[in-house]
Amino acid sequence: MSQTGIRLHDTRSGALTALVPREPNVVRMYTCGPTVYNYTHIGHLRPALVGDVLARLLRYRGYRVLWVSNFTDVDDRIIARANEEGITPKEFAGRYINDYLESMEALGIRGVECYARVTDHIPDIVAMVQRLVERGYAYSIEGDVYFAVEAKSDYGKLSGRTLGEMQAGARVAVDVRKRHPMDFALWKAAKPGEPAWASPWGPGRPGWHIECSAMSLRYLGDRFDIHGGGDDLIFPHHENEIAQSEAYTGSEPFVQIWLHNAMVQVGHEKMSKSLGNFVRLSELVRRYPAGALRQFVLSTHYRKPLQYSADAMQEAQRSWSRLVEARAAWREALAGPGAPPEANATNDGAGGLVALAKRAAEGFEAALADDLNTSEAFGYLFELVRTGNRAMASGRGRELGPALAALESCGDLLGLWQDAAVSSGGRREDSSRGLVELLIELRAEARRYRDWATADRIRDGMAGLGIALEDTPQGTRWKWLSESVSASGADGA
Repeated sequence: MSQTGIRLHDTRSGALTALVPREPNVVRMYTCGPTVYNYTHIGHLRPALVGDVLARLLRYRGYRVLWVSNFTDVDDRIIARANEEGITPKEFAGRYINDYLESMEALGIRGVECYARVTDHIPDIVAMVQRLVERGYAYSIEGDVYFAVEAKSDYGKLSGRTLGEMQAGARVAVDVRKRHPMDFALWKAAKPGEPAWASPWGPGRPGWHIECSAMSLRYLGDRFDIHGGGDDLIFPHHENEIAQSEAYTGSEPFVQIWLHNAMVQVGHEKMSKSLGNFVRLSELVRRYPAGALRQFVLSTHYRKPLQYSADAMQEAQRSWSRLVEARAAWREALAGPGAPPEANATNDGAGGLVALAKRAAEGFEAALADDLNTSEAFGYLFELVRTGNRAMASGRGRELGPALAALESCGDLLGLWQDAAVSSGGRREDSSRGLVELLIELRAEARRYRDWATADRIRDGMAGLGIALEDTPQGTRWKWLSESVSASGADGA
């Protein structure tokens, strides 16, 4: 295990910062989760994967990780869409919470200690708002409660902007009742047709920003180590979190390191539910192995924008398959008859496989410890695979024990072995999925050229193999006749 300290880029300072947990051997971390008014998309996967890899690295280093995330399960969009469907906001939000959790489970993101829901923490939120009012940081008007930004002299320290700069660049709803245009809602008075909870200011519901402060305080304490999320949350959400949390506790800093990932983009435009350009994560989970999806996201450093396309996903799957196939081939070689050569297995010199495995493992871990540089870490993995495969080709496969151990350990830190096929039967199963997708593409091409005979022949031939096709407005979906839908021929966008 490397002794290199972990350094992360802190948004507030703008510099790499050594992670020094407030409690020895325990790291407290909070990441902002989705507002659940639509299906989970691949953009939601990025902050979750950043947190997952960091948590894996920390646990590998011997830390206990207390990781909390949240669901915003009440807001204007949830309420409006629930009313349209004639169901409660809780029922509506629950559908998309389940979708998110199923995708996270399929992708191996299982280290979150608690997924906190806003509607389960109303008493915590009300108590926090009440104390902010008592301390002079907030004020109530006709059932609404606002945070007074001018009462916090250092407001703006995360984004590095003054109140004047914020006001000039923000689209702020005009409300003449507010003391300052940038004052933000902590509590909203109830409106007809909306869910509401009792409070000292009358029935209402929480504002957006207060929820994360109240829930992180509940589970992680007044101050904690890492707060993550997309860089679109720096202002106003995280700026406001800092202000209200430090005003509430009277101590700072609220968070040691603010960790922000760049956005997933489609055609250089942010992927989002509001823009309608998102790709449902559940569809991608059906179409691609989980390890390939993880490789796609992690191959780009988390602070750089990630460009999504079908071509990029397929390239990631090909790269991931190289790692999986090397792992399977090396395992097979080492499991063969006879004992591995003693000389090369224990001491093969600076240029041998033992030394290479050591360099690869150390370089890989150092890259992760240096601001989660996953793109550099992959470089060490592929260098290891290239050299190991050359050893296999030259008849030295029985010497690959140290290289295999390094590959498996490093891959575990990135979670790459999710859905990995390590047996020949498993590799054939992965190949069969690819062949099905290819046949679907060939059938779609035949239909575009109105070659109905070929299209029908492909469909009927696949049915004879036990594969049913379903043409939908979103594309062609397929399933084994005895199973649920397992892939889609459409992008899912």
